[in-house]
Amino acid sequence: MAEEAAAKSESKLDRLRKRRPWLDHLFRANERYSQQYGAHYAAAVTYFSVLSLVPMLMIGFAVAGFVLSSQPQLMDELKTGITEAVPGTLGNTINEVVDQAIESKGTVGVLGLLTAAYSGLGWMSNLRDALTAQWGHAKADLPFLKTALKDLVALVSLGVALVVSFGLTAIGAGFAELVLRWVGLDGVWWAELMLKIGTIVLALVANWLVFLWVLAKLPRRPVGWRSAVKGAAAAAIGFELLKQVGTIYLSSVTSSPAGAAFGPIIGVLVFANLVAQYLLFITAWTATARENLVKEPPPAPAPAVIRPVVEVRSGPSPRAAAGLVGAGLLLGALFRRR
Repeated sequence: MAEEAAAKSESKLDRLRKRRPWLDHLFRANERYSQQYGAHYAAAVTYFSVLSLVPMLMIGFAVAGFVLSSQPQLMDELKTGITEAVPGTLGNTINEVVDQAIESKGTVGVLGLLTAAYSGLGWMSNLRDALTAQWGHAKADLPFLKTALKDLVALVSLGVALVVSFGLTAIGAGFAELVLRWVGLDGVWWAELMLKIGTIVLALVANWLVFLWVLAKLPRRPVGWRSAVKGAAAAAIGFELLKQVGTIYLSSVTSSPAGAAFGPIIGVLVFANLVAQYLLFITAWTATARENLVKEPPPAPAPAVIRPVVEVRSGPSPRAAAGLVGAGLLLGALFRRR
């Protein structure tokens, strides 16, 4: 009867979660994401991500200044590409900014490096704290200098991983196009389709390697590579989908002059926040897998209460007294006969 009553009290969703382990896993991940303030951490990561864009662009302009100063033809092609890509007078404004940044490339590069170090450390610190929280670990009180040094090493390592990832994707795509030209299949539709599929697969593999490193090495407590494999695969696929959606969104919001001015900024904010939330949710999904769940110890029994019972009697009970009197009379009668 008790089991039937418990079964009736379960909701349809509870029964569905028992029958579908993957659905139960998603609900566990969502509960962990909400309990560990995933949206708040994603907002902090988004803020520092956008803040880091400015110094990174400054460094990019400085590098471009050193490279393009002796290549005026490439400089003209860059300005022409900006003018064609950005509608209205915004393209001319960006070209003026590029000219000023290239002219003062030394100062811009130094300021960019200093600002990038500050904003990058803030971004990495919040990202590592966010990933650690999704694993259910409380934020520990760590030494400032030691933590900052570790965050700097992690930031540089992540930058190297991203460069290697994008480099592999670009080199792989370029090499595939070169092979098509060599074999005479350049322009053939099925060969172009295979090249497109291969490029996507290569990008997924590169993203998987990056996310595998992020999920396994960025949390402040060690995480096994095996635990992060599935999460990295899901993150890589989701990131590619988000990139496609972001491309469509940016092309739609920049179709008007007002959208060209404000659309990219809003688009970067939205895209960065979506990526941050998705990454933290994937981390929560990885942390709540069956093999990573920490078994809760059985509840401790209630404390034992010892209550000694002490009875103090002043004399024998009436029944015992009557028995003693009877025994005395019997013994007395026996002694008299002797």
